[in-house]
Amino acid sequence: MRFLRSPKFFCLFTIFTALLAGALVLLCHTDEDQRFTQLADRIFRSEMTANTLSMHYTISDPARFGIQDYTPSLPCYSAQGSELAARSLEQDLQDLDRISPESLSPDNRSTYELLYSYLEQALEANSFPYYEEPLSPASGMQSQLPILLAEYTFRTVSDVEDYLALLDQTDEYFASLVLYEQEKKAAGLLQADTSLAQVMEQCTTILSKKELENGTHFLQTTFEERTNTLVQQGLLTTAQACSYSSENDRLLTTVMQPAYENLADELFLLMGDGTSRPQGLAAYPEGQAYYAHLVQSVTGSSKAPEEIKDLLYPMFETEYQALQELLRSRQDAIHVWQMSLDSGSFPGLTPEEMLTDLQSRMAPSFPAFPDGTVPSVVVKQVSSSLAEYCAPAFYLTPPFDDADSNVIYINPASTAEGLELYTTLGHEGYPGHLYQTVYDSQNRLLQGTHPVRQLLWYGGYQEGWALYVESLCYDYAIALANEQGMPDTAFAWEIEKHNRSMQLCLYSLLDVSIHYDNASYEKVHQVLETFGITDPETTRIIYDYVAQEPASYLKYYLGYLEILALREKAMDLWQADYSDLRFHQFFLDFGPADFDTLTDALAPLDP
Repeated sequence: MRFLRSPKFFCLFTIFTALLAGALVLLCHTDEDQRFTQLADRIFRSEMTANTLSMHYTISDPARFGIQDYTPSLPCYSAQGSELAARSLEQDLQDLDRISPESLSPDNRSTYELLYSYLEQALEANSFPYYEEPLSPASGMQSQLPILLAEYTFRTVSDVEDYLALLDQTDEYFASLVLYEQEKKAAGLLQADTSLAQVMEQCTTILSKKELENGTHFLQTTFEERTNTLVQQGLLTTAQACSYSSENDRLLTTVMQPAYENLADELFLLMGDGTSRPQGLAAYPEGQAYYAHLVQSVTGSSKAPEEIKDLLYPMFETEYQALQELLRSRQDAIHVWQMSLDSGSFPGLTPEEMLTDLQSRMAPSFPAFPDGTVPSVVVKQVSSSLAEYCAPAFYLTPPFDDADSNVIYINPASTAEGLELYTTLGHEGYPGHLYQTVYDSQNRLLQGTHPVRQLLWYGGYQEGWALYVESLCYDYAIALANEQGMPDTAFAWEIEKHNRSMQLCLYSLLDVSIHYDNASYEKVHQVLETFGITDPETTRIIYDYVAQEPASYLKYYLGYLEILALREKAMDLWQADYSDLRFHQFFLDFGPADFDTLTDALAPLDP
C-alpha cells in the first residue's frame, strides 16, 4: 500500500494549513471506514442469519459479531428467493460504489476490493440460472449435509436446539432442491439419468432405516457423544441429554429419513427426458460462457480456457519427461515402483505420528502460527455408510474465531496406508488446509480484519495451496525413506510424485476439453488409451466424474500452477533476499484472494 508523505514547511501559516488539511483528511478517512464497516456488518449478518449451518461453521459466538436474535434456518431454494438475492447483490454493489476505497485504511481497502470483485462474480452467476448442480453425485448436499450435521459442534445448549431445528427443516430443504431440479428440467439443463440414479442410490443408503432402528447410525451416535460432553461440562443434566437424544431420534426417523426417500422418488420422476449419460457444459446453449465464469469463480485465476490449456500442456510435458527419465535410470524402476505401491511400505507411523513428522519437517520453511497457539487435531474415519460417496479425505474448517479444535476425515475405502496417507495428511493437515486455515484465522483476529472477508471463498488459493504443499510432502517422505535406509522406496516415491502431478495435469486438460471443447467420451477414451488406460469402464468413470464436477480438477491444479508462477515472480523480485519462508509468509499473511490481487500485492514489496 502507498502512503502519502507530507513535505516539511518552514512557514507557520503553511504548517497550520497543512495540519488542518491533514485533520480533515483523517476525519474523512475515519468516516469512510465507519461507513464501510457498517455496510460490511450488514452484509455479514445478513449472510449469517440466512443460513444457520453456515454461520455455525463460520463463527462460534454469534453475539460477539452483533448477532443476538435469529431463527435457525437452512437456505431453501425458491425462484422468488433467487431474484431477491440478485437484487440484494445489486444493492450491495451500489452501496459499495458510494464509498471511496482510497479513503479507507489499508486493511479495509483490501477487504473492500476483494468484496467488490466477489459480489460482482456472484451477480454474474445469476446470468446462468440452473447451471449449478447442488445434487451432484460426487459433492451434492445429499452426501454433504449428514457430515456437516455430524460435526456440528455443541458448545452451548442453544447449539443443540439450533441443530434440532435444522434437522426439522430437512424435508423443506430437500423439497426446495426438488423444485430447483424440476426447473432445471424445464430449462433443458437437468443432469443425466445415470447421475440421477447415483443420487437416488445415495438417498437410500446414507440414511439407512435399519441403522436408525438399531440406534447405530452415525447421526445418532455422534449426537449422543456431543450431548454427553455438555453433561460432563455441567451444561446439561443426564435427563435433559436423554430428552434431546429422543428428539433427535424422532426427527431422524420421521423427518429426515422420509425427506431422503421423497428426494429419491422425485428424482426418479424426473428421469427420461434429459441425457442418458453425463456430458460437458459445452453441450448446453451457454455452457462455454458459464464454464469460463465458473473457472474464474472457482479457481481465482483470470485466465481464459485457451490460456489454461497453454499452461497445462507444457507442464504435462515437463512431468512426463521427468517421469520417463526416472524410469530409464534403472532397469528395475517399474518393478521397484510397483512393489512400493503394492506393499504400502512406510516407516511405521500412525496418522498422528505422521502429522507430527510433517510439522517437524515443514518448520524451517513455514512461519509459526501468528498467536503462538498450536491447534489440536483429531483424525477420524468416514462412516461406512458414507465411504462410497465421500472424498478420499477432507478437513472440516472450524469457526475462524475458535480454530483450536480441528478434524481431518480419512476415507479408508479410497485412501491407502503408507505414502498416500502421509501425503493426504500433508494436504489436509500440515502444511495444508489445517495449517493454512488456522494461520489465517489467527492472523485476521490479531489484525482486526472485518469478518465479512470470511464469506469470500477462493478455491484456487486454498486447494492450490494444499496441492502445492502436498508436492513438498512427497519430498519429506522421500527424505524420511532415505533416513530409514530405504533407498528403493525413496526412488519409487520420486516416481510417484511425478506420476501424481502428471495425472492431475491430464485430468485438468480433460476438464477443459470436456466442458469447453465439448470432447466426447470416445475422444477422451482415445486420449487415455495413449497413456495405457484402455479399459472402457475406467474411461467411463473418469469421463463421468469430470463431466459431473466441472472445474473441480482446475481448482487444485490451476491453483497450484498459479502459486508456482507467483513464487517465480517473488524470486525475480526479491533476488538474493528470496526464501521459501518469506514467500510462504507473504502468501499466508495476505490471506485468501484471487491470483491477480496476490500478484499485484507482491510487486510493491521491498526486496
